[in-house]
Amino acid sequence: MPTFPPAAAPFRADHVGSLLRPASLAALRARHKAGDADAATLAAAEDAAIAEVARRQRDAGLLSITDGEFRRDWWHLDFLGQLDGVTLAINEGPKFKVAGQEQPPIATVTGRVGCSRPVMADHFAYLKSVTDGLPGTMAKMTIPSPSMLHLRGGRAAISRDVYPDLDVFWDDVAAAYRQAIAHLAAAGCRYLQLDDVAFAYLCDPKVRETCRANGDDPDALPRTYARVIDAALADRPAGLRVTIHTCRGNFKSAWVAEGGYAPVVEAMFSTAVDGWFMEFDNARAGGFEPLSVLRAAGRPDKKVVLGLVTTKLGELESKDELKRRIDEAARHLPLEQLCLSPQCGFASTHHGNALSEADQWRKLERVVDVAHEVWG
Repeated sequence: MPTFPPAAAPFRADHVGSLLRPASLAALRARHKAGDADAATLAAAEDAAIAEVARRQRDAGLLSITDGEFRRDWWHLDFLGQLDGVTLAINEGPKFKVAGQEQPPIATVTGRVGCSRPVMADHFAYLKSVTDGLPGTMAKMTIPSPSMLHLRGGRAAISRDVYPDLDVFWDDVAAAYRQAIAHLAAAGCRYLQLDDVAFAYLCDPKVRETCRANGDDPDALPRTYARVIDAALADRPAGLRVTIHTCRGNFKSAWVAEGGYAPVVEAMFSTAVDGWFMEFDNARAGGFEPLSVLRAAGRPDKKVVLGLVTTKLGELESKDELKRRIDEAARHLPLEQLCLSPQCGFASTHHGNALSEADQWRKLERVVDVAHEVWG
């Protein structure tokens, strides 16, 4: 297994983070929720499953290793719900395109936002203890972007009594994230991914209309989100690599939004991160032309990770088709600034997407194989 400098992340073959939960772990979690298994039993099972899935990632050829988000029910809510001042509510906004299905709650702000205690730092510490025994790998932590405290509910989900001035809200959010990131860095985190559906959602006209109904300006939001991300990262330790992942929704293989990146790409590429994971698995995401904005910005040290392999279906993409699409993207951004990954996680929620674990590993191995053939 090769070694690498810290600045290598994101890697030529990378992945978004969440993985299908093993059936035995899912069953135990259900028993725990029903009161038939205690927390210690569940935690021990999670530890064992994470150690195993870390080895599977290494064996598939991946250098970035996540815990698969095995300890979470929701990719974002388990984190956001631990911040001070945040509660969860029923989503009345745009729904995932699965009729009659459960819909994820949304984070609402009912008090002053803060981070008075570490959030998921213990999750990362365990993952790092596992990857320390897997030479040549780097543990990656995934957390929701600060924009996820706003997008789904907008101004309507933020208490006007607590925050009559939204600028104060954003200041508090950035400060809370700086503290949360400091806790993760103290636990040894050197590769952090901010999961941010906001940029991609704001490419969709119906989402933009919902923003207006919530009392927000969808034309101004991308810049607002970029500013708060930069403020959240203002004190990040030297050597901490940070990326943003954006997609159009991922819940039981369903999605929410559609539309190309043109309305948001300038703001998104202005953020002070090291790379962007961008969904490009089908026409829903538009073409590669917006990548030229990064080239024009003169940021040759930044990378875009092309999410060309879908996690919503089990059918395996061909190597030739993936290489053709990488070549197409390289017309707009130099090949040395590109990487390859799946377009999203395989299980952004504990339910998982509509494919098998065998499908998942074939897809991850395909990402690694194609990356080796394209970049060497």
